Amino acid sequence: MFVETLWKVWTELLDVLGLDVSNLSQYFSPASVSSSPARALLLVGVVLLAYWFLSLTLGFTFSVLHVVFGRFFWIVRVVLFSMSCVYILHKYEGEPENAVLPLCFVVAVYFMTGPMGFYWRSSPSGPSNPSNPSVEEKLEHLEKQVRLLNIRLNRVLESLDRSKDK
Repeated sequence: MFVETLWKVWTELLDVLGLDVSNLSQYFSPASVSSSPARALLLVGVVLLAYWFLSLTLGFTFSVLHVVFGRFFWIVRVVLFSMSCVYILHKYEGEPENAVLPLCFVVAVYFMTGPMGFYWRSSPSGPSNPSNPSVEEKLEHLEKQVRLLNIRLNRVLESLDRSKDK
């Protein structure tokens, strides 16, 4: 069932890109793959190649958009995200349960292209690249931010308690 769901998502993604997948379905459908180990191995290779190509394409596209729009890249992300969600919801207007997986994919891409996605994908620091922090430094930075937020929250709560007492 999981393979069939992945197959449907994959064919829909290729359909959205404008590729005709009717010929592929006879070679890579779950029924034909389960009967032939060679096709299963070929399917794994195709999936890995597709993942690699999709990751390169998304990375390049969003890095170009980030360079072009600079500080206003978040507006482009929000517009693309909302247009994608509207398209998916319009396509699956009568059957909302079929829209769940494509929407999850769009949300995942949205968060992977966000500031935290870029922050965690940056290369680790070292002798050749001292400007990028290591994972430990990133975690320490996040812990410091959490401590500061807790201190601010305590101050706000204390000021609210004082104002209630008066």
